[in-house]
Amino acid sequence: MALAVRTLVSIASLFLVLCVLTSDTRAGTTEPSTITMTVYNSITNAPNKTFTTTTAYRGILLGAMRRLSMNNKGFRFTVTENNDYGPFLTTINGVSGNDTKHTYWELLVDKGNGNVTVPDVGVGCYIPNPNDHIIFKFTHW
Repeated sequence: MALAVRTLVSIASLFLVLCVLTSDTRAGTTEPSTITMTVYNSITNAPNKTFTTTTAYRGILLGAMRRLSMNNKGFRFTVTENNDYGPFLTTINGVSGNDTKHTYWELLVDKGNGNVTVPDVGVGCYIPNPNDHIIFKFTHW
C-alpha cells in the first residue's frame, strides 16, 4: 500500500513539473528576450513612440522599463510605491495621470495575435513573454 501511494505521489509530482514547464513559453532557456513597448496618448493624439528592449528570463516589466530608460533618453517614467499594491506607474515622458481630470496610464499587452488584454497585475509584477507588445495608453477612467 505504501509503495502504491509513493508511486502515485511521484507521478503527480512529475505531472505538476511538466505542466509548469510547458506553460512557460521559454522553458529550457534562461536567455533574455525582446519585447516592444509603445507609448500611446489617446487624449492628445500625440504621435506614438515605440521602443524595443530586453527582459531578463522571468524578469518583471519594471526591470525592462528601467533598462530601457537607462539606454534611451526618449523613454522616461516614474512610479509611486504603494505599500499594499507595489509600484504604480504615474508618469511617462513627463505626462502624468491626474485624479481631477480622471486620467491615468493603462497597461495593455498584445501577445501578437491581435488580442489586446489588460493584465491582472501592474508593472511591478507583470512578467513579459518573448515578443510581447506592451502598450502604455494614456486615457480617461
